[in-house]
Amino acid sequence: MSILSLLGLFACGSGYNNLSTEEFAKAIAAGEMAVVDVRTPDEYAAGHLPGASNCDWFSKDFLSNMEAAYPKGTQLAVYCRSGKRSAAAAAKLSKAGYKVINMLGGYLAWTQENRPVTQYAVETFITGSGAPVAITLIKHGTLALSYKGLSIHVDPVAGLGKPTDYATEFSKADVILVTHEHGDHFDKEAIAALTGDKTELITNARCGEMLGYGTVMANGDSADLPNGIKLEAVPAYNYTEGHTMFHPKGRDNGFILTIDGLRIYIAGDTEDIPEMAGIKGIDVAFLPVNQPYTMTVEQCVNAAKIIQPKVLIPYHFSQTDISGLPQLLPGIDVRLREMQ
Repeated sequence: MSILSLLGLFACGSGYNNLSTEEFAKAIAAGEMAVVDVRTPDEYAAGHLPGASNCDWFSKDFLSNMEAAYPKGTQLAVYCRSGKRSAAAAAKLSKAGYKVINMLGGYLAWTQENRPVTQYAVETFITGSGAPVAITLIKHGTLALSYKGLSIHVDPVAGLGKPTDYATEFSKADVILVTHEHGDHFDKEAIAALTGDKTELITNARCGEMLGYGTVMANGDSADLPNGIKLEAVPAYNYTEGHTMFHPKGRDNGFILTIDGLRIYIAGDTEDIPEMAGIKGIDVAFLPVNQPYTMTVEQCVNAAKIIQPKVLIPYHFSQTDISGLPQLLPGIDVRLREMQ
């Protein structure tokens, strides 16, 4: 039974359901619905609901953009500033074959009730059974994934020019993944702020030694996480002469998460290493682009051609100019996002 049925929501007569902010918050809490902010990109950037992706209702390509991102039958939770645009969007989407709820009062009502908001961009991907995986792009090499109410944080770091207050901006993590011990990936205070009674920390041997706790995974290890998620630790290292001291072979991890058939590769700090030839069936890849520490643009292009992900999101790129990547990788959906 869908969450719509479980909540006993009321039909508005237009093929979708109108909810109060409280009902809307309860409906999205289980993580079975893709949350979509249909305001303009500028409105979205100024603040939005946690876990919400953006698709502008005013765009002439609104429906085709939604259909490209969300398979028909996906359960959608939409909102706008006051509820008017999202009601129109909900009607159009329900007519197109989606199951939709609309938040009455919109973002204004949500914020007037002091409910949580964020400014981090979110990319949402749909698993084989239609469940959303929301990936919050926090900064640099720092990500957060949410799936069916489970939260996974990758390399949480509080600083790096874009302060993150994990104690107030995020709830406790279910799983924390740390790729290696460099300060732009390993932050004891951020880890502590995200750690609750049931949080599982997974890292490499060196970070485990530095913290004195955690589950250690080495290159080639795999583990089962809650909600049926499979985790694989894969190599991440430098091989270019004069750079090998940054990330020596065998020390650090990249991670592959398989979530209900959706495969997400988070490369960590690495170059286009030979082991990438064994990484197959990737839906979403996060590849770093900032030599001398990780890859040049040319190496990133080579890595993407080897892995052939459906979607590539460059990250960890600092001041590297990555603007030419989409043209260099035809056939791959390259999404340039603010991940400096």
